[in-house]
Amino acid sequence: MTWRPQYRSSKFRHVFGKAATKESCYDGVPITCSVQDNNFCAVNPRFLAVITECAGGGAFLVLPIHHTGKVDPQHPRVSGHRGNVLDVKWNPFNDYCIASCSEDTTVKVWEIPPHGVLKNLTAAWKELQGHSRRVGLIEWHPTANNILFSTGYDYQVMIWNLDCPEQVIKNPVRTISHHTDVVLSMSFNTEGSLFATTCKDRKVRLIEPRSGNLLQESNCKTHKASKVLFLGNMKMLFTSGTSRYNDRQFALWDQDDLSVPLSQENLDGSSGLIFPFYDPDTHMLYLAGKGDGNMRYYEISSEKPYIYYLTEYRSNLPQKGMGVMPKRGLDVSSCEVFRFYKLVTIKSLIEPLSMIVPRRSESYQEDIYPMTAANKPALSAEEWLSGIDKGPVLMSLKPGSQVAESYSEMSKGWGNSLDTRRSRSRPGMLQLSYIQDQVGTKDGSEDGGNTEDGRSRTPVSNGEDLALCTPPRTENELRLKFHKQQEEIRRLRELLNQRDVRVKQLELEIKNIKNSQSHQSSL
Repeated sequence: MTWRPQYRSSKFRHVFGKAATKESCYDGVPITCSVQDNNFCAVNPRFLAVITECAGGGAFLVLPIHHTGKVDPQHPRVSGHRGNVLDVKWNPFNDYCIASCSEDTTVKVWEIPPHGVLKNLTAAWKELQGHSRRVGLIEWHPTANNILFSTGYDYQVMIWNLDCPEQVIKNPVRTISHHTDVVLSMSFNTEGSLFATTCKDRKVRLIEPRSGNLLQESNCKTHKASKVLFLGNMKMLFTSGTSRYNDRQFALWDQDDLSVPLSQENLDGSSGLIFPFYDPDTHMLYLAGKGDGNMRYYEISSEKPYIYYLTEYRSNLPQKGMGVMPKRGLDVSSCEVFRFYKLVTIKSLIEPLSMIVPRRSESYQEDIYPMTAANKPALSAEEWLSGIDKGPVLMSLKPGSQVAESYSEMSKGWGNSLDTRRSRSRPGMLQLSYIQDQVGTKDGSEDGGNTEDGRSRTPVSNGEDLALCTPPRTENELRLKFHKQQEEIRRLRELLNQRDVRVKQLELEIKNIKNSQSHQSSL
């Protein structure tokens, strides 16, 4: 038998990491010295939040995303906690809402002013009191509005409904008590109907959140899991942890059978925790080690061997944590498919790191930017608590395109719905009903007429908030802004030409109708 090398065609084989220039980094940030195994950083298209070191209580810093350079040491902070802040997460459906948890046993939800934090913020919008010990981890529900999960050192997972008039909430809607030790990570499936956890007992658990039922529990002796991720619609779980010999290791699991992993692989003998990040649009998996300077990335497949190594990004700056920009904040003109915000404690630096697919064409690349999750909820909190499950509302990243409408009529006047749930049989593809509705919309149906508040009307172009954009400070920045502006003008001209053609078509149709009516009246 002759040996045949196995070549696998992939459009992401040559993805490379591009670190930002010194002018585009955030310098002088007093990053926290906490040993908690969290990312300590959260990002959205408008703001960057990072937990900072401070004396007396806990605080975190909120910076406008484009205000790079040297950070003022006296910059105002969000400082309402009495203990150290351990985790922060932005609301996926509101760029001005952020949740934080602390050693003071509370979870607080904050409203950030549209132009950033201009003075110390101490009054929270909501305060959640229910844990008996410090709270180490929080997660927002991926499709339901104002549903927040929290877990702490009391081994409890609590589910909170923020759609209530009380400022202080003391009773969670559900408390889940299946864990025997501290919960290390949580991850939701695409619809948010299931979530998986890893615990300090190194077991992986699959739980139904509304009922609190424990569906499955792993008991694998060869893999000690620390972090867990749902791999989109692929019916698989990914865990990173250690082997029985304390080598860093990852494993893939069948969502319906956690008894034995589908695949597991040792990485190296380092001691730092592995942070996994998954992009369901490109099926790419990124592994960043705590204290490492490098980052490995892989491509996930539904067929054996399930995971394919692509390449590695190397740097001499070790990372303490990583923030991730949502897909709607990426720069599609440079073929950017993922962006990290790397916390470098030894230099008090936050360094943006872009993962780029090399392409010669400067036009929009539809094959690497499928429909992705939008910043609109598919469900209200009451609908989700009543038992309804829906996938995320989808949007196109093409400049000038509209966000797809929400699934159902929201309770606060969200307008007409379009079912944009991802097809389970073919991950990443839209259902036929959605495509038919989109065709009907293009043929002249009414616009969805969503009423939004003044905050949500701030224009964002190419991942940049135009209201918060700072003037260029160097010649390179000026040249980059000029090229982006020219590209935007070109896109707008194309859009205008398409509208002109459509207007002429409608005028011709009206003329034909009038001619037919006059012909019938003459007969």
